[in-house]
Amino acid sequence: MRFENRRRFLQLAIFAIVPLGISQINLLKPQSSSAMSISEPSSPPAHNPELLRLFTEDQADRQPPEGQAIDWSLIASRDAARLARVKELYNADVLQTGADYYHAALILQHGSEPEDYLLAHEFCIVAIGKGEERAKWLAAASEDRFLMSIDRPQRFGTQYRSEPDDPDRRVRLYATDPRVTDGLRREFNAPSLAEAQEREQLFQE
Repeated sequence: MRFENRRRFLQLAIFAIVPLGISQINLLKPQSSSAMSISEPSSPPAHNPELLRLFTEDQADRQPPEGQAIDWSLIASRDAARLARVKELYNADVLQTGADYYHAALILQHGSEPEDYLLAHEFCIVAIGKGEERAKWLAAASEDRFLMSIDRPQRFGTQYRSEPDDPDRRVRLYATDPRVTDGLRREFNAPSLAEAQEREQLFQE
């Protein structure tokens, strides 16, 4: 009798263990492809169309039809409106791509305050980091314009202006720091110092 009870106990124990083993095996089975959720790679953000439009309008204003002079008094008001809108878009945090930052930087480059040029330079640094090669020259030019606006020598030789004490009001290369090497200028797609000086003649024609 004792032997029969022990035998029956072992049989019950085996039946109790088997379902547990099966459930554990099922947990280890890979899920079917239909049951698994596969996340698709996210698409890169699209360039902001309004910033592109503002950039295009800015450039069109500076390239009038052949035979027509640039009306700077008219462009100044357009520049101011574009500048204000770019700052609104920046404060709304809508700039995302390298092109967005580059387009916005060019509008800021045509501002009137040192802070505009400094922000343009910072936008260029972000644009370059996002792979926007066009921003290299503008990074140099915005730094030069910022320095010129606070009466400091420029570094890359991208800025020209006429001096108020010049009776002929000739446009000349703004004072440039000669310690900046042409090698560094080259990295920013800026001309050598000699080439920048030669370009001065284009303003005299």
